[in-house]
This record gives sequence, C-alpha cells and structure tokens, in this order.
Amino acid sequence: MADWLTGKVTQKRQWTERLFSLRFTAPINSFKAGQFVRVALEIDGEIVARPYSLVSSPADAENEIFFNIVPDGPLTPKLAELSPGDEIKVAGKPSGLLTVDQVPIARHLWMLATGTGVGPFISILKSDDVWQRFEKIVLVYSVRLSSELAYQDDLAGVNRLYRQQFSFIPLITREKQQGAINRRVTDAIVSGDLEQQAGITISADDSHVMMCGNSAMIADVMALLEGRNMQKHLRREPGHITIEKYH
Repeated sequence: MADWLTGKVTQKRQWTERLFSLRFTAPINSFKAGQFVRVALEIDGEIVARPYSLVSSPADAENEIFFNIVPDGPLTPKLAELSPGDEIKVAGKPSGLLTVDQVPIARHLWMLATGTGVGPFISILKSDDVWQRFEKIVLVYSVRLSSELAYQDDLAGVNRLYRQQFSFIPLITREKQQGAINRRVTDAIVSGDLEQQAGITISADDSHVMMCGNSAMIADVMALLEGRNMQKHLRREPGHITIEKYH
C-alpha cells in the first residue's frame, strides 16, 4: 500500500474544455526530468490514483502535471474541479525511465508526443543535460486541434535560448494551420514531411527516438522505425527507441 504525502494545489490552468494543468507543492523525492509521479484523491471512501508525468523541471520549486479529462473516468473529472488551496495525495517517489541519462550516445534526439504525452518532454527541455548531450533536438507534438497545443510560451522560450539546436514541429490532424503538418505522426514519417521540416533524418546511425502518448501511435511508429533497423532501448541491450505509454 502506497504511503501518500499531502500536496497542496497552487495553480490550475485550463487549456481547453478537457485539457488541464495542475501545479502543486508536495515533499516528494528529487526526480529526473521525464519521470512521472502517482497522484490520487479519496473518492467515495477509496483512494483513486493514476501516474502523471511531471511537466516541471527538477529545479522548480513547485510540481506540475498535465492531464486530459477522461469521460466517465473516476479521477480526472475530480482533479479538474480542484482549486488553489485544495489538497491532493502524491506518492513520494517519482518513477520512470523516459530520462536523458538512459539514452545511449547519439547526435540527434527526436521526441514524439501525442496530446498530454508532451509533458515529460517539456520537463526535459527545461533541463540543462539534454542540451549538452545532443547536437540537434526535435520535438514533434501531435494534437487534433490547434487549441490543444499547450505550453507554447515555454516552447517559445526554449527556441529563443537554443534556436540553432532545437526544432519544434507541431502536427495538427483535424485542421490546417500555417507552420503545422496536417498529418498523423506515422503519415508524416512515411511521406518524408517530418524529416524535411526538421532538416535531419531519423537514422539508426545517429538518432535516438523518445515517444510518449497514445499506444497506437507508439506501436505504429515502432513498426516504421524497426524497418529502419532501429530497436527498443533496453538496459541489457542498447537500442534507438525509448517509450512511455499513457494508455
């Protein structure tokens, strides 16, 4: 049984009807950028918990999660109702291997995210380590509608600091917008649009790919990358692909 710590909500941000961020304080252990933490509420006499990637940097004074309301889900509608000052339960030990220190040496780092799966990548991009490890970093952020592209101010700040090293490529699947690719991630890879816009290729020779988000996207992209002689990275067998699944 988990030993729950008490956290206090300090800020709530609503991006769309169903997308929210919660910022909170809690005495959790130190964590690495890209890791997740379990967050819980007591609902009808039971503790209901789910893992959420930390959007915040390990250096930040407060913690932040990014989530989507799951229709008829037991936890996310309640999280969305919280206000600053409300209490939440937080597991004290963050977990997860979607971290830069787990990535083998490579020249280029690709981060592929769908929806709220962008959260751990925001945390990684705020940290110093990633910029010292890779010549080029590409964030691919896929959503249905342009209104769902969250954390644009943060990404603009990253771009200002690392303009020569960083590429941000938004994919918007259900509407067209200038500067965004109107395709799913897999289609953008197959068509060549993704690599053309990034100015580099996804190759087993010089690339590592991190993925977080929808399981279908991850499975489909894995199949494409395996066709390029790339394989999942394991501690016992170094590879080219690191994943975190949300579904």
